[in-house]
Formats: sequence, C-alpha cells, structure tokens
Amino acid sequence: MQQPQNGVPVSQLPPVRWQKSRRSNPSGNCVELAELPGGAGIAVRNSRYPEGPALIYTVDEIAAFVLGARDGDFDHLLAQGLSRHRD
Repeated sequence: MQQPQNGVPVSQLPPVRWQKSRRSNPSGNCVELAELPGGAGIAVRNSRYPEGPALIYTVDEIAAFVLGARDGDFDHLLAQGLSRHRD
C-alpha cells in the first residue's frame, strides 16, 4: 500500500484496528493509533472525531516520538497537568 497523505478521512483508509492508550479517559481526551497494512505507516486520529482526519506517520517517526515521550522530552508541554496524569 502506498503511504496515504496526511489529513486523510478515516473512511478512505483500509480497515484497521484502532488502539487507545490505557490512560485514556471516558471524556474522550485521547488519540488512537492504527498500523496501516503493508508497512505504509501508522495512522493517528482524535478519538472524538473517529471519521478523521487521520495523520499518517512512518514507523520510525512514531518510534522517535514514543521514545522521546518515554525519556521526558515533552514533559514541559504538560507543565501544570503533568502531575495529575502520572501514576
């Protein structure tokens, strides 16, 4: 599968299995990710708008983000709310 363009409506993607974080809450403040077939990338959507648009990233881009988040690279963006989201 050729990598779709960013901002694509979810209805234009092939069928995929969307996954939320276990830290997701009932108010819908979360994003969902799905692996695209054939190594075409990782789709990301806002759970409050499940029909899209979806942003498409390469596996390497998602890995860089996840590892950076794990290392605390983005903690400053959450300044005030960070403590209430940590276990």
